[in-house]
Amino acid sequence: MRILVTNDDGIRAPGLIALASVARQFGEVKIVAPDHERSACGHSMTLHEPLRAWPVEWDGLEAYEVTGVPVDCVNVGLALCWPDGCDLVLSGFNNGPNLGFDVTYSGTVAGAMEGCINRIRSIALSMASFVTGAPYHYETGARWLSENWDALVALPHVPLTFLNVNVPAVDYPELRGIRVVGMGRRVYEERIEPRTDPWGRDYFWQGGVVAMDKDQPDTDVEAVSEGFVSVTPITLDWTDHSRLEELRCALRAGPSPHAHCPP
Repeated sequence: MRILVTNDDGIRAPGLIALASVARQFGEVKIVAPDHERSACGHSMTLHEPLRAWPVEWDGLEAYEVTGVPVDCVNVGLALCWPDGCDLVLSGFNNGPNLGFDVTYSGTVAGAMEGCINRIRSIALSMASFVTGAPYHYETGARWLSENWDALVALPHVPLTFLNVNVPAVDYPELRGIRVVGMGRRVYEERIEPRTDPWGRDYFWQGGVVAMDKDQPDTDVEAVSEGFVSVTPITLDWTDHSRLEELRCALRAGPSPHAHCPP
């Protein structure tokens, strides 16, 4: 199995080391990751400046650091390491959760999304720690992935769909199991903080406090908050198919032969 590993926390991140240590047990691994942290870059890509890649020493594995974001790393990795394509893209382990709406901001998820766009089976993996300074327990994520590897890669490869996995950052015996669930809602309050620099000029710092309602049945938010590993299939088809007929009728936009518009 040919495996491309990336992340958004940088080429030297401990989560990437943990992920690669598992992946190399199951196939030929090549690593292409950003040269520094690129968290919350979303599914962006570099278009107006060159991308540069340098080889990195990595315990016998072929590895490169790239002056770009995770999407760039996947595309550079495919061009540089796997010009004939690979079998699996792994992105992670992220330093922190990627739950609910986080997937729209996450560079970790974007790496898996780009693999999916390239028609490659892809998985994003994150360690869900919610306390600043608490350990991420990468060893728990590595053990969980190792024990569930065969099941994950044996799943039918569904086009335009990838998996988003969140592992609670606890000791392995504390994991309560696995839940396959949908996306929840995880939003940030007071995300813009006005500040003033030493010269009296105003600026803004973006971040905020997570407002996470745990009462979200059958979602990744609930699963992880209760100590379960959450596995969520995410599709790149964002179309709200349930509204197509309604909109065609409302806009008189050439309804399909099957549409039933009121007179």
